[in-house]
Amino acid sequence: MSGQLITFEGSEGCGKTTQITMLAQRLEGMGKKVVITREPGGTLIGEKIRTLLQDPANTGEITPITELLLFSAARAELVEQIIKPALERGEIVICDRFFDSTFVYQGIARSIDLSVIDQLKAIAVGSLKPDLTLLLDLDPEAGIKRAGERQSGTLDRIEAESLEFFKSVRQAYLDLAVSEPDRFTVIDGELSVEAIEAIVGSTVEDKLFN
Repeated sequence: MSGQLITFEGSEGCGKTTQITMLAQRLEGMGKKVVITREPGGTLIGEKIRTLLQDPANTGEITPITELLLFSAARAELVEQIIKPALERGEIVICDRFFDSTFVYQGIARSIDLSVIDQLKAIAVGSLKPDLTLLLDLDPEAGIKRAGERQSGTLDRIEAESLEFFKSVRQAYLDLAVSEPDRFTVIDGELSVEAIEAIVGSTVEDKLFN
């Protein structure tokens, strides 16, 4: 595959969506062909799974294993229908979350056996791996506050998890970044939108185009 896969990770409210849009505009300004997608979602089936997973009405109705399987199913669809074809065309794919989210949320925060996580990852994505992962690190309390403000105080099923849950998520992300320093770049999510954009842009150019 001649294209490149860039993923954005981080807990709720960290500003991924804004930065993804800005990065895509920067890359398109450089003459690159860009595909933006997200997890769960990006395909017809994936978006239906996303609705199911996020619906607050399903709080307490989805077991951790079911949640894991649903995320993995959406990922398998996304990889086969969107990501692989775009990479084969030589395009840049920017994905809002990828398999790191499952490792962190379902593996660490929900305490599912990591060997199960790895098996499902292998089934869903094979050997595919991001060329660069940008982690927007933000204090969980600030993140949940932002998420609530963004949605007029209404949190989805996962955003409504406990503060301790999101503390586990944040630490797991940071630990993951330490374990794969060549792939991860950690960016302070408390910085201004403009400052984060500048770091994202320079990181992508330095790591992927120089």
